[in-house]
Amino acid sequence: MYEEGLDENTLENAVYAIKNADLLIVAGTSLTVYPASGLINYFRGKNLVLINRDATPFDNRADLVINESLGKVFSEI
Repeated sequence: MYEEGLDENTLENAVYAIKNADLLIVAGTSLTVYPASGLINYFRGKNLVLINRDATPFDNRADLVINESLGKVFSEI
């Protein structure tokens, strides 16, 4: 939820899951709102996919960038 705080347990679980993922798909975010956007820094897996209508500060780190709306992307899967 936008502007809703994340409790410590939620953040710890997210960091653990992201650190241990082989693939991370980040969708529908500009990756500019913290602390959630900082979670991408914990990813050490093989494949990072970013799906967002506009460019993000992390596009250069991604293996695949799709600059489209989520609705369009998911309707074509």
